[in-house]
Formats: sequence, C-alpha cells, structure tokens
Amino acid sequence: MNFHTDMVTAEAISHSPPPRNASFTMLLQLEGMVRAARTQQELQFFFVNETRRLVPYQQAILLIPPTPSSPYYEVRAASSVPVVDRAAPSMQWTEQLIQGLRKISAGPDLRQVSDIDCPGELRQDWKEFTSGHGLWCPLKHPDGQILGGLWLTRDQPWADHEVTVLQRISDAYAYAWRAVASSSGLQWRWGLNRTATWILTAAMAGALALPVPMSTLAPAKIVGKDPLIVSAPIDGVISEILVLPNTIVSEGEVLFRYEGTTFRSEYQVAERNLDVAIAQYRRASQGSFVEAEQKADVPQLKAEVELRETERNYMYERLTKVEVKADQAGLLLYTDKSDWIGKPVVVGQRIMELADPKRLEVRIDLPVEDAIVLREGASVKLFLNANPFSSVPATVSHASYHAEVLPNSMLAYRLTAQLEREASEFRIGWQGTAKIYGEQTSLFTYLFRRPISAIRPWIGL
Repeated sequence: MNFHTDMVTAEAISHSPPPRNASFTMLLQLEGMVRAARTQQELQFFFVNETRRLVPYQQAILLIPPTPSSPYYEVRAASSVPVVDRAAPSMQWTEQLIQGLRKISAGPDLRQVSDIDCPGELRQDWKEFTSGHGLWCPLKHPDGQILGGLWLTRDQPWADHEVTVLQRISDAYAYAWRAVASSSGLQWRWGLNRTATWILTAAMAGALALPVPMSTLAPAKIVGKDPLIVSAPIDGVISEILVLPNTIVSEGEVLFRYEGTTFRSEYQVAERNLDVAIAQYRRASQGSFVEAEQKADVPQLKAEVELRETERNYMYERLTKVEVKADQAGLLLYTDKSDWIGKPVVVGQRIMELADPKRLEVRIDLPVEDAIVLREGASVKLFLNANPFSSVPATVSHASYHAEVLPNSMLAYRLTAQLEREASEFRIGWQGTAKIYGEQTSLFTYLFRRPISAIRPWIGL
C-alpha cells in the first residue's frame, strides 16, 4: 500500500481546479487568514491543509531547517496528519529527496519534479511515496532568505497559472512565518518597561552574588570499617568454599580449601627423602668407628639430614594451610563461589573480607572533573538507593591526595565518610549518591563552574 493511500484515505483522489477569477479571490482570503495566525503551529496546519482551497493536490508536506543556518530540512507537518512521525519511511524519503533537489538547485523558484528528476538512489520508491507529479515550493522571505518549503504531490501535471499562484502564496507564507517567529521571540523582551528591566537585571545580578556552599554529587557505597582481608596463604587451586557470601562466621571456622593432592604428595616425598638422609647419616656415623675414610662424610650427611628436615617442615606447613580459617568473627564478603572454585591463586591474592557489621563507613568515589575544595570535616548527605526519600548525614574523615583509576576506568578521588547514625540501620554493600559540601562560593560560580571549566581550554584562559 503506497503513501497516498495510507495518509489521505478520507480525501478525494482528484480535484477539479477552480476558475481563475475564483483563484484570485481565494488567494486574497488565504493571505488574510495567514496574517491572522499567531503561532507557528497554526501556520504549519494552515500551509499543508488550507492551500488545497487554492490549488488541488493529494499530499502536502512542510519542511523547515532545524536552525536558520542548517543546510538540512526536516519534516514539520503533513496534510491530513495531526502528528508527523519523522521516523516513517515516507518522511525520511521526502527529506532525502528535498536534500537531493536542493543540491541541484537551491534557488527560490518553484520547480516541478517528476520521476526523471528524482535522484537515482530514491527513484525506485518514487511511485510508492508520490502520486506521480511533485512541486517544490520554496518559502522565500523578502530579505532573500529561504525559510523552508512546501512539497506538493498529485497525479496530474501542474498548470502554469497554478505555479504562478503558488509562487505568490509561498511568498506570503514565508513573510508570515518570519513575522510569527520574530514576534514570539520579542514578546518577553518588549513586555517590560525600561525601569522594570533594570530592576530585574539588578535583582538577578544580586542573586548571582549570594554566597552558597559549593557541592557536588558522587557515587557512594556502605562498606565495613577496617575489614580483615583474607588473602591466599599459598599458591594453589581453590577446590571448595564452605561459607556463602554475606554470612556471619565465627573465629576459627573453615572458609575454603585448596586442592590438597599435590601438597600431600609433596609432603610424603619430603618425608621419604628425610628417612633416606637419616639412614645414610647413621650408617656413616657407625662406619666411622671401623673405617676412618667414612668419618669425613659424616658432617656432609648431617647437613643433608638438616636440609631434608627443613624441606619436610616446609611441606608440612603448606599442607596445614590447605584449609583457610577465619582469624576473627565477622561478616564474610566476597563475590560468588563460582568466581573462585577451580581458580588458581597466588600468595597474597585478595579473596575475601571479614567485616564487623557494627562498624561501617561510607566510601565515596569523587570524579576528578567534579572535584571541589574540601575542608576538614566536610558534611555529606547520603541518599541510598534502598531509601531514596530520606538522606543520611555523614562527615568526611579522609580524602586521598592522588586520584586513582577505578574498575570502571573512571579517574576519581577516594573519600571516606563516617556515618552519624546507628550502623544497625544500614547494610554493607548498599549503594547510593553522596552530596558533598565544600567551601562557600557565589551562586554564579556554583551554577557556571562546570561550563566555564569546559570552555576554558578553548578560549585559552
């Protein structure tokens, strides 16, 4: 189904042109109605629908550039359509067609368009989105600027007298469009007398000079205060984690186990090597009483026994660390069992945390571009996602001197704040947004600090 059938089902397929004297009368009436319009919305509807009284057509589309200096035209209104969807294929095709026609000829003259004039990449959709004959009517203002244009289509060729009449009404449309836009832009400016304007200006300048506390927003998270880090005591592969995340554990409770086969085998080999070294040492010691030559080997074999004993003790110590236990009671924090089971770890690698749920603090990641001057003990309001309708007071206790790169590749300063309410109300892991208050500054600096920082590299200040 083509565009014409979709959009104009309630309209007649063809219209007989009015007599030429009637066209003159209708032209005068339309110009009078255009002058009475007060908003651009009224003019948009008028352009695409009321022009049919003067010249018959099946479809009319108004295209206006989004800004006066923009070279591209956008669909603003279409006949018999209350709301235009620019994402519709017909509207996108029309915008591309007009853009292509304006590249060929961007003058103010009306232009009849057929499928031969259509750009090659759009020609295959010509019959689907037009009725056969198109007419491009630029809206030229008396100062020479082209404000947009009307795209008219129908199944009959355009007569010369119709083109002449449309040229006239297009000029009137352009004049009205500029007049309405100018009047709406100047309405507030000229709505005040000079005294009121000066008073309002002085009041705004005074308001911008008012002192206000500088503040900024940053992501925040409830964390444990001084948690105990559970790190890998030996190199190996974790085979089992016995405690679920966010579980309270007691001191001495087993947290996880390594795969112990290798450690037991190495310990058994070390014991056998020690037994062999002891046997050789004893044989040499007893033989030294009979043969003087064996007496010289006794110190060396004794050192070998000590070495093998040290190796055995080291292997035993590793074997005792196959089970990792909690050094203190607390809340066990880590990601998930599946992240660690079967994973090789190295000595010192951070695996878990043991935190006291009664000792909490707030960790704030302040982005570098939002950093402000913080005084000692700066106040913080914490808005948690779990309870976004109330704030939690806190006080900054520490701020890092150097910025660091966070896991999300954001460069930020890390701040620590102490809660001013009971820790039992909160839970480790809760996240939210912290509003941090800094030194006093003017309202102007508060409002325009970030814009000024953004444009300063471009202006050289």
